[in-house]
Amino acid sequence: MKIFVMLKQTFDTEEKISIQDGKINVEGAEYIVNPYDEYAIEEAIVLRDEHGGEVTVVTVGEEEVEKELRTALAMGADKAVRIDSEDVDELDQFTTATLLAAYLRKQEYDIILGGNVAIDGGSGQVGPRVAQILGIPQVTTITNLEVTDGKATIVRDVEGDEETIEVSLPVLITAQQGLNEPRYPSLPGIMKAKKKSLETLDLDDLDLDEDDVEAKTTIVQVFLPPAKQAGKVLAGDTTGQVKELVALLKSEAKVI
Repeated sequence: MKIFVMLKQTFDTEEKISIQDGKINVEGAEYIVNPYDEYAIEEAIVLRDEHGGEVTVVTVGEEEVEKELRTALAMGADKAVRIDSEDVDELDQFTTATLLAAYLRKQEYDIILGGNVAIDGGSGQVGPRVAQILGIPQVTTITNLEVTDGKATIVRDVEGDEETIEVSLPVLITAQQGLNEPRYPSLPGIMKAKKKSLETLDLDDLDLDEDDVEAKTTIVQVFLPPAKQAGKVLAGDTTGQVKELVALLKSEAKVI
């Protein structure tokens, strides 16, 4: 079974974000594998171990993202590919999906996995966009996956309920929390990762020009959310509290 995992480097979830000159200040920031992508990596390794085959992780970014690729290799992935974004002015969901799809189109694959969302952007667009470009089925927010005889039986989260879907391979799937428990890289895994293949590709390798991957969106403004104000405790009986709450929603919150 040929399995590919789309990976993204994101800020550490404990990282404190600051804005400088209208941009996110990345100086000294710590990065990690996007947590939802960890579920995808784990599921790919489980499938590989069950059915045989190979797991390749692929990402878009500059040289510093190789640390996260090595983490995936240490978890148990077989190969890694970095699509170099140095020649790309801006990365948005269209650009990233176009680059990933251009690479995947040249590969043989049974399953493509990715995280449901990235914790920095949170759009959840890249996976579905890649599936659309490749012309294959896609199932998002999955919490269980079984593969038998060229078909996948998938349970997906649908806002508090579940939906079960059967789909023929190849398919693109995005992982939701609860799918599995991602493993930690072991010391032997870390040592083996240093010897595993990590390939770097550029636009020429993918038969793309800069115009082909030009971002479709423009960042107009970046800002932090306003600081939370102290809450209010309403005194008195229930009727009085309701009246005061309605008055505050009108006069202060201005939501009604």
